[in-house]
Amino acid sequence: MEQELREFVIAKTRDLIAAPTVSDEAKEAGERWLKAAGTPEEAEETVRYIKELEEDIVPIDGLIAFAGSSAAAEMMGRDHADALLAHAREIKAAGAVHCDCPACTAASAITDRKAEILK
Repeated sequence: MEQELREFVIAKTRDLIAAPTVSDEAKEAGERWLKAAGTPEEAEETVRYIKELEEDIVPIDGLIAFAGSSAAAEMMGRDHADALLAHAREIKAAGAVHCDCPACTAASAITDRKAEILK
């Protein structure tokens, strides 16, 4: 991987790891990838990392379903869940295809460049 691209992935991975909404699996994958960056293990770890990120990005319809659920109301309170639902519907109407939380945004920035990264 070229250095400029590696630096992009490093920056976005740090954003992902710091995101309050990151899953444990994505955080661990990001940490593993950072350790492998620039080493002979980078290419193999990159494939695993991209796969994990693709699994963790929440599709907008999944966010809408979650935000409207009783589980969301129990986890974050009905008012917050309702606000999240309204937000999710608003961004979907504007063309969003996935969640716009910090973790999904960082993961998407990386996976959007998947072809270039996996070259």
